[in-house]
Amino acid sequence: MPDAGREPVRERLFDLLLWLLLCVPVLLRSDPNDGGSWTQVAVGVVVLAGCVAVSRRWPLVSLAATVAASLPATLELFTPSYSLALVAFGYLAGRRQEHTRAALWLFGAIAVTGLVLTWITRTSLGQWFTLLLALALAVVAPWLIGRYVRQYDRLVRSGWQLADRMEREQAAVADRERLRERSRIAGDMHDSLGHDLALIAIRAGALEVSPELGPDQQRAAGELRRAAADATARLRDIIGVLRAEDDAAPTSPPGETVEELTARAGASGLAVTLAPTPVPTLPGMSGLALHRVVQEGLTNAAKHAPGAAVSVAVTQDARNVRVEVVSGPGTDTPAGASGGTGTGLVGLDERVRLAGGTLAHRTTEDGGFALTAVLPRKAPAPLPAAPMSARELDLARREVRKGLARAIWIPLALLAALGALMAGVAVWTQAQSYLEPDDYARIRIGQTLAQIDENTDDWPEHPLDSAPHAAPPEPPGMDECRYYRSAMLATIPVYRLCFVDGHLADKAEVP
Repeated sequence: MPDAGREPVRERLFDLLLWLLLCVPVLLRSDPNDGGSWTQVAVGVVVLAGCVAVSRRWPLVSLAATVAASLPATLELFTPSYSLALVAFGYLAGRRQEHTRAALWLFGAIAVTGLVLTWITRTSLGQWFTLLLALALAVVAPWLIGRYVRQYDRLVRSGWQLADRMEREQAAVADRERLRERSRIAGDMHDSLGHDLALIAIRAGALEVSPELGPDQQRAAGELRRAAADATARLRDIIGVLRAEDDAAPTSPPGETVEELTARAGASGLAVTLAPTPVPTLPGMSGLALHRVVQEGLTNAAKHAPGAAVSVAVTQDARNVRVEVVSGPGTDTPAGASGGTGTGLVGLDERVRLAGGTLAHRTTEDGGFALTAVLPRKAPAPLPAAPMSARELDLARREVRKGLARAIWIPLALLAALGALMAGVAVWTQAQSYLEPDDYARIRIGQTLAQIDENTDDWPEHPLDSAPHAAPPEPPGMDECRYYRSAMLATIPVYRLCFVDGHLADKAEVP
């Protein structure tokens, strides 16, 4: 909380220092003792104060206002009074602006505005090229640096946040693993103990109706059967206790084979047949799922159809193993037997699915029950899902890479566009000031511009802006001398035409 309270104070102090720093060039270059005026000083100070005030919320507005204050001073944009402000607000726009599209539109608008002002004032395109160069160096380059700093800070901040989140997720993963282990223990208890209790109930039920026992022994067998049924019903409470305890006991896949499982069920009084033998051995989760499918089928038959015949069939091919447990309708269900809740089949379906197989169950035509599972010989390895923090960190890294890519290709694109534009303008300027040698030969002393234009095939519209460097002095007494290119791709020699009172008084080829 104290840091949050001091943050606005720091921001206001930074803005005040920034404003004072930006006002220094305005005061120096607009000093009335140095050719300036106090009005310029006041306007500059007020404009910079407003730009600093809105730079946090609308950074592009501050940059646009600084450009608008610079252009009236010179079309070349880079002015001594506002050059530092251009660099500062360009950097702050890249540092504080979330998106880049608005900034790119602003840069394009500045370039177009400079071109329009150049056309209105009839100045040379060289000033516009200087404006573009100043825009690239004093505005775009600091803006790109600000974008890079923003992306880097975002990556660092995301890294710290994700590190904290990953630490909390690690603790949550440990808790989930403990709960998962307890759930697995509970599932194994449901499968193993439920199966054993069902076999105990079958044996007790057989003793309860055996004529070889007396009434006391039969009553004791009935109590044993009911106790087994009650123990099965309380098994869910044991599962809940396991989930509430902190200590977890390890479990392992059952050591007995499917042949041993069916033999034990047959010894308990269940009429079960297994074909063919031996049953193929499957590794890992598939082998555990195969054992659980047979165990669940025998348990359901013992609980819900005691006395019915049960058949276990295992078939295989090159890729899968298919197991089917079919039980007939019950014939001597003891009194008090009840149907199940189906939670065993739900858990079994999840176990088979995790092993890469499928589970199906149906009622047979004679009222029995069939349980079928198809298991792969080699279960596919599950692909671990990337945690949310890892995905977010990867996304942050991609954003930073995109920002760095923009910081590279935007200046290159601007330089390439500026070079192409300058080359195009140079070619256009040369074409506008090129005088054909044949036309130059037809020009005569004493002709007017109208006569020269009439006697030449392609009179150039615009002469060169000035005489070539190190050209010989013009003849004395001339009112005006014009220079034209003698070749499209060469700057020298040039043709010089000098006029007196609107008539050609001298023509020469200047080296």
